[in-house]
Amino acid sequence: MKNFDVQSIGLTVSAETAFDYISQPANLPKWTNAFSRADANSANLVTPNGDVSIALQTVTSREAGSVDWLMTFPDGAVATAYSRITPNGADESIYSFVLMAPPVPLEALEGALEAQKVILATELENLKGILAA
Repeated sequence: MKNFDVQSIGLTVSAETAFDYISQPANLPKWTNAFSRADANSANLVTPNGDVSIALQTVTSREAGSVDWLMTFPDGAVATAYSRITPNGADESIYSFVLMAPPVPLEALEGALEAQKVILATELENLKGILAA
């Protein structure tokens, strides 16, 4: 069973502009449905059972264009998300996102990842619209 999904979207801003926006944890609630609040150390993750407070670590490399997130849940489970911004000429970029399966029991894994794939596609369109404005 596949435990990841990779999606990408073309952005009409430079890689530097995209990186500046995406690398800021406080912007996560603006373009994702997953967060109701985020800062450099913590976030509130939106779940079907309500908000969950988590530890959030954002690992970035401007040179590589990478923005990764490590999310630690109250029970100690860790979820990860990996992304990269790639230049596509001077004023455009490509944003690639590797969606990893959430830390849920195996019997719930396939349904959870499938649902998150659909949500991610919408979130990437949201991001594109925000950056184009």
